[in-house]
Amino acid sequence: MDLLDRPHHDGSALYVEPGRPRLSDRIPVRLRVPAGWPADQVLLRVSRDGDPLRLPARLERSTPDERWYVAELPVDNPRVNYRWLLVRPGGYDWVTARGVTSRDVTDAGDFRISTHDPGPDWMPDAVGYQIFPDRFAASPAARDRPAPAWAVRAAWDDEPSSGGPASAHQLFGGDLDGIAGHLDYLRELGVNLLYLTPFFPGGSVHRYDATTFDRVDPLLGGDAALGRLTAAAHRAGLRVIGDLTTNHTGVTHEWFARARSDPSAPEHGFYYWDHDSPIPLPAWSAMYAAQDAWPDGFSASPDYATWMGAASLPKLNWRSPELRRRFVEGPDSVAGRYLRPPFALDGWRIDVAHMTGRFAADDYYDTVARLTRATVDAATNGQGMLLAEHFYDTSRDLDGDGWQSTMNYPGFIRPAWTWLTRPGTDVRFLDLPVPIPRRGGADVVRTATDFASLVGWQTTLRQWNMLGSHDTPRILTITGDAAVAEVGAAWLFTYPGIPAFFAGDEGGATGTTGEHSRTTLPWDQIARGGGPRWDAATHETYRALVALRRDHEALRRGGLRWAVVTDDALAYLRETPDERLLVVLARAPWAGAELPAWISRDTPELLYGARRGSVPGLTRTPAAWCLSGAGPAAGVWRCA
Repeated sequence: MDLLDRPHHDGSALYVEPGRPRLSDRIPVRLRVPAGWPADQVLLRVSRDGDPLRLPARLERSTPDERWYVAELPVDNPRVNYRWLLVRPGGYDWVTARGVTSRDVTDAGDFRISTHDPGPDWMPDAVGYQIFPDRFAASPAARDRPAPAWAVRAAWDDEPSSGGPASAHQLFGGDLDGIAGHLDYLRELGVNLLYLTPFFPGGSVHRYDATTFDRVDPLLGGDAALGRLTAAAHRAGLRVIGDLTTNHTGVTHEWFARARSDPSAPEHGFYYWDHDSPIPLPAWSAMYAAQDAWPDGFSASPDYATWMGAASLPKLNWRSPELRRRFVEGPDSVAGRYLRPPFALDGWRIDVAHMTGRFAADDYYDTVARLTRATVDAATNGQGMLLAEHFYDTSRDLDGDGWQSTMNYPGFIRPAWTWLTRPGTDVRFLDLPVPIPRRGGADVVRTATDFASLVGWQTTLRQWNMLGSHDTPRILTITGDAAVAEVGAAWLFTYPGIPAFFAGDEGGATGTTGEHSRTTLPWDQIARGGGPRWDAATHETYRALVALRRDHEALRRGGLRWAVVTDDALAYLRETPDERLLVVLARAPWAGAELPAWISRDTPELLYGARRGSVPGLTRTPAAWCLSGAGPAAGVWRCA
């Protein structure tokens, strides 16, 4: 059966009344049922106080192609799970966020609505741009700053190291004033949200091993430079979020130094020590050191807990009320201070958030998330962003009063990479000791759908989707083909969630590992319109896709209906009450497909066609719209 000939519901405005629900509300929710689908009765099943409540749905309207049913959803708990039940001769069908099934399935894939604030309304309209401060741009003053003892100077056009200790010490000299000096470039590109990796002093160029949180690294220009950058960005219409390491500090952090030198100091309680740990720390660290994914920087016998066994990164113990007060609780904490003038950040990204507060029997994860969220909300009048780095199952991490969004490694990068990767690649698949597997469209869509079903729709619209980050290979290296990479970019900018990319992707940057991907931007080549390290066609593709998303609300807030899923081609509809867009993506030539005639009364308008690959053809027969089998190809049409 055609995918569009199945019942459908999602959390978008076509199906759920817009707005944040309140406890005791009754919300109209709608189900679209194809005209030919057998359904003698339509019910809404709601989890109320943990018990299922079955409510009747009434037929609201019908057309020759479909029937629309509506039911009143009672919001009697802060989080409400619900699904649709279609009774038919000889059985029934469930409609959940994972699709339509005629068998019984767990509640894990139910639709959900939350009374919690999902985050500011500007987030679904955002386009994120990640900047590694040392590698984006250097101001004239950067050249005169003395390098720290750990640094190894590199020329701006040098190739970054691909791993090992050297990668943490290569200093290219970018700074915050360098970023401020290129805001016109970012505005022209169309992005409106900057994410800066850490700007605190550290013992490395990545700065995830902070030595203090009390000041901005002088190498980057210090406190004044951060204030200048955020003020200039705000004048230009861009928001800026920073990066906090709530899981650990650097081994040379001032807190850790006091903790080691004086066991009676309050800072001693900020960390886990061998003498009071419920598990033997040397053996605990050795387990990480044995993983071939982390060959460098480990100690076999530290007397303190660490991040992933890395002796340079002691793990924080969130049992300490003083740590909470200093770091994330209230306006004078680290998290609160940088959200106020003169810095006025617009929020934070939290490094390895999924590990924060968790150690042995301790689990302060939710506490840290809630305290940080409360501080962000208070400092920004509810307009600040709280983004969590997260690599795995987010089912208990979102739709509450903690993180608003996660870096969507499981729900976007993993399915996208496995569909876009070149055959026979040797590029490693994130944390697994295997190359990226190449999978067909059915497995890819099933993965994306499974992870999307773990959160509510408003959270889906705020998820931070990526094709790569400073911790991964570049998308062009993964695909090995600029045309296929463009198909990936088209997917990123037309899919529900915040599209975000790492500085340089828009110019065709390459990189085999996270460290190798941290390349500088070749500003001389950008000014000339291209060069060996800057592809002008890729840059124009990203500009066009950012503009396409900005101009069409359906791409920012519309629902998602899968229309075609084959090994080599995917197609979906993004719909609002006022607009329907058809997105077609093909990684290779394929057999083509037919779509029902009702998707558009008139000839659809082509809004975007791939520049490097083919543009899929869309032609009309009396009974259907026919997609050609072009590929690699990407196309976006407005249907009327």
